[in-house]
Amino acid sequence: MTRQDDLDRLYRLLADLDRRVDGARKLKRCTGYMDWPDRGVYVFLAPGEPRTAGGGLRVARIGTHAVSVGSSTSLWDRLKQHYGTGSGSADHPHGGNHRGSVYRQRVGEAIIEKYGLHDDYPDWGERWASIDRDRAGVRDEEYLLERRVSAYIREQPFLTVALDDEPGPNSDRAFVERNLIALLSNRDTDPVDPRPNDWFGRHSRSPEIRASGLWNVNHVDEAYDPAALDRLAEAVEATTPP
Repeated sequence: MTRQDDLDRLYRLLADLDRRVDGARKLKRCTGYMDWPDRGVYVFLAPGEPRTAGGGLRVARIGTHAVSVGSSTSLWDRLKQHYGTGSGSADHPHGGNHRGSVYRQRVGEAIIEKYGLHDDYPDWGERWASIDRDRAGVRDEEYLLERRVSAYIREQPFLTVALDDEPGPNSDRAFVERNLIALLSNRDTDPVDPRPNDWFGRHSRSPEIRASGLWNVNHVDEAYDPAALDRLAEAVEATTPP
């Protein structure tokens, strides 16, 4: 089997998952009260960007959670970090905390680079411990950009699939996540189904993001194990409509 064959299989599995769950969701319409798997893998898709080598929307990011031993983080916990704050937030409605979501951080960086906003957001991506505590109002300064990040991410269609085993780096979730990222990545390999030249991620500070075509950094340089597709297929087959 070639990488193209495995990519086509992945997208067929995602199309099957989409049918089983009655379509992809968007974070702007999601709450924690919805029926979420306790543990699983999520797949963000690029709205309005079909694949060049087949049907369906292109995958934009793969993610999971609870890959540290003893972690109690749920799937919705992770998605909520990407979502940010809701309309009921007293200080920063529809903002967020990019220091708790690498996805938010990376999208914000790309906005900064594209529009030359370095002077407006000098501390974006810095850990709280490294920020001058004498400078008050960092969250207030970053609020407008957090809102822009929320608006971008909340429009991304996404699918979730339940994969529930014990938290840890050897969990099925970690295995599927890292191998799907490696399969989809175009970094340091002959590009298959590449992103268009005007893809927003090309403004990223990360060479891994720019070259891979994904909003992921980890695992984009690795070889993939096709067995991850078998495990994903089992999880999709076990998915029942809501």
